[in-house]
Amino acid sequence: MEFAPKWIAWEITRRCNLRCVHCRSSSELEVKGHPDFSLEEARRVIDDIVSYAQPVVVLSGGEPLVRKDVFDIAKYGTEKGLRMCLATNGTLVNDEICGNIKSSGIRIVSLSLDGAGAPVHDDFRNQKGAFEGTVNAARLFKKHGIEFIINSSFTKRNQEEIPKVYKLAKELGATAWYMFMIVPTGRGEEIMKELISKEDYDKILDWHYDMEKEEDLMLVRPTCAPHYYRVVLQRSKQEGETFKRRTLKFSTGGAKGCLAGQLICLIDVDGNVLPCSYFPKSAGNIRTQSFKDIWENSGLFKDLRNFKEYKGKCGSCEYVNVCGGCRARAYSMYGDYMEEEPFCSYIPKKLGKVKT
Repeated sequence: MEFAPKWIAWEITRRCNLRCVHCRSSSELEVKGHPDFSLEEARRVIDDIVSYAQPVVVLSGGEPLVRKDVFDIAKYGTEKGLRMCLATNGTLVNDEICGNIKSSGIRIVSLSLDGAGAPVHDDFRNQKGAFEGTVNAARLFKKHGIEFIINSSFTKRNQEEIPKVYKLAKELGATAWYMFMIVPTGRGEEIMKELISKEDYDKILDWHYDMEKEEDLMLVRPTCAPHYYRVVLQRSKQEGETFKRRTLKFSTGGAKGCLAGQLICLIDVDGNVLPCSYFPKSAGNIRTQSFKDIWENSGLFKDLRNFKEYKGKCGSCEYVNVCGGCRARAYSMYGDYMEEEPFCSYIPKKLGKVKT
């Protein structure tokens, strides 16, 4: 596997107009100690990245639309040849914003939708009217010809909504739907008891596999659920099927579970380079190091790429190269990012033989 940066999420602000229960960065409208960096610094970071690689760059937050210069950042990245994308909760989108999205060269936008109706979504987002704002954004994107995907995060409080949210995403005209299984970090630590059980996790992944065989399927992906790739191999072999998966042109292109520090990373508002959006451990800082130096020489990133040193069940698993277990979830729940995936119920063949 080639470890090249294919996709970078960039937290351009930690400010947000919502206060979602699962927020990885515990965003607030006014954030103390984590100020937005300047447009000048944003341009320097883009120059640094393009001197080494040409990844997809997703402008994220917080809520990136609270920055008045978000489209200046996007346009500069576009001019430098990067495929610039935007991740938004959708509540601030209007016709003017849509015009700016198109003129700045943003290629695709992701919207967050965590329920098929206002009661569930608004509860998840801690804001009345959030659902209508997101649905309205989807309508505006269709009106202006802006391609968008829908990201949905799930815990026990909304797991029954999964099929309904998928259906709604199709109805809204999304290009793709990404089903996120919560990683308890940031404000998400407060809902640790709401994490979906191992048993239900397996049922959901099986449902996703069956759903992916639909003829009129939109592009779908389970995210932060790396053992889905083990499920795909197991079930396709058992059922004698050839599993053909479409690929989003703005994706990593990697048919593997956890990609943290391998093909993807996050740059936070303070300049720290993290393995992924849910992994609060820095591999280095772009204010003192080049992105290339961090990507190639970070001890953290080297650890994550060394599958042979993974611990517990992951270290013994025959599917480690296609799954890898969620390193962020292991770090969150065990304090050790090399430990086994906490929410995988599979017993590797090697360990099964030992038990018998």
